[in-house]
Amino acid sequence: MRLRVDLVLEIDGPAELTEAAEGRIDGDEFMPEEERVQARAAAREDSAEALAYLVEPFDLIREVPGIEMVQASWSTEEVEYDPDALEWDLDEEDEEGTDDTDDVDGGGRA
Repeated sequence: MRLRVDLVLEIDGPAELTEAAEGRIDGDEFMPEEERVQARAAAREDSAEALAYLVEPFDLIREVPGIEMVQASWSTEEVEYDPDALEWDLDEEDEEGTDDTDDVDGGGRA
């Protein structure tokens, strides 16, 4: 089974985001030093890169009973957000005809 999640986030504290990413990078005991230097530089240059170091897909399903994560991948990118554009209509049904959204708060978009 594949779970797809799209999040649109507004970065209102880029310095805090970068600092948190650097903390995660510095705390990764398995990351080689050469890679750590490159990761810090990438996080400083691009908020999307910083965010990618802070997101852990396993955290989304850690407490869900009856499943085992087989593979995970994720990416971040900077996008222009227009809540009125069709591409951001999260209530649209997918190709198979099933609604693939789950509005947790029962309200609008985050």
